[in-house]
Amino acid sequence: MFTKITTGALAALAALTLTAAPATAAAGKAEAGRAATGKPETGRDDALRKELERLVKEHGFPGALGTVRDKNGRVRHVTAGVADLRTKAKIPADAYVRIASNTKTYTAVVALQLAGEGKIDLDAPVEKYLPKVIRGNGNDGRKITVRMLLNHTSGLPNYTQDMPSILEVRDKYREPYDLLRQGLGHKRLFPPGKDWAYSNTGYVALGLLIQEVTGRPIQEEITKRIIKPLGLKHTYWPGPGVQTIRDPHPAGYHFGESGAKPVDVTEIDPSWGWAAGQLIARPSDVNRFFVALMGGKLLKPQQLKEMKETVKLKNFLPGFEYGLGMFKIKLSCGGHIWGHGGDIDGYETRNGVTEEGRAVSFALTALPKPADEKAALAAFQSLDRVFCATG
Repeated sequence: MFTKITTGALAALAALTLTAAPATAAAGKAEAGRAATGKPETGRDDALRKELERLVKEHGFPGALGTVRDKNGRVRHVTAGVADLRTKAKIPADAYVRIASNTKTYTAVVALQLAGEGKIDLDAPVEKYLPKVIRGNGNDGRKITVRMLLNHTSGLPNYTQDMPSILEVRDKYREPYDLLRQGLGHKRLFPPGKDWAYSNTGYVALGLLIQEVTGRPIQEEITKRIIKPLGLKHTYWPGPGVQTIRDPHPAGYHFGESGAKPVDVTEIDPSWGWAAGQLIARPSDVNRFFVALMGGKLLKPQQLKEMKETVKLKNFLPGFEYGLGMFKIKLSCGGHIWGHGGDIDGYETRNGVTEEGRAVSFALTALPKPADEKAALAAFQSLDRVFCATG
């Protein structure tokens, strides 16, 4: 699985990134770790450790950290590489990272909760909630439904295609409506509902829609409806102007042109991710969220059923489908997992959960070079191998 990727699929993977084109990587020193539970690592625990080491050694990611959770709630943390290329400090286990587009699943859950409360009609036009907001270049909120925003079939162009280098915008604050206008400055990709294309613009629109319906900020709704009820003490939405990440955390790096020295981009203004990608969390909390979601703790049965109704994807990775805010991924060993993943300058995250509650989440401390096919596929390959490991 994931052995070949088309040019179109590589472009689709680049669209997942909440920034300008991700960069090449530099080698780091591999160093693995595990949670101190007094028991040896076996099966998927050991598989994750080996995969993180491989990602560091073979693909040049400075560091990696991840967490495995079995169906009984047993948790293991592993690390590889270094937290800081200058000091060579070890990566702290289960540290904070920017989880980027995983935020979309949290946003989608809030929208589906509101649908379950009768406050949002998934098949109503966006125009009902955001009058005259989605307009221009063939983009029309009267023809786009809420469901289309959720499953990326709206045809809305991706505002991130215009993002300059992170080195130019790392300190710049962006308002959600600015992001929306940036996306709507391009022609629609296709008639609504007729195709699939990943759209950060669509999730910014969804965040604005939620705010109109609730009268409250999207970050407050995510915190009140998801983070606090689940006790996710290590998940948070950085407030306006906050560019730092809570401790402990590894540094995140940007690699420019070939031969350029890596730049520490740990501290950036993430406002241009907003409802599409602003959250920060530890891998263990990401696992807890997806386990709770699949376990029916966040959505009513009807809304969870609708969330898991997928569309097949063209020009993307084989075996991938998209529901309402998350991917369904076919495993090479049979069966499937649910998850999302996220890419933002400094951090790439991948995750998945099975129906019975097994979960894996890991983060890399740099992005792969967009044109590097092997690096672009590497994290997804590792995710597949960990889930297919025995034990």
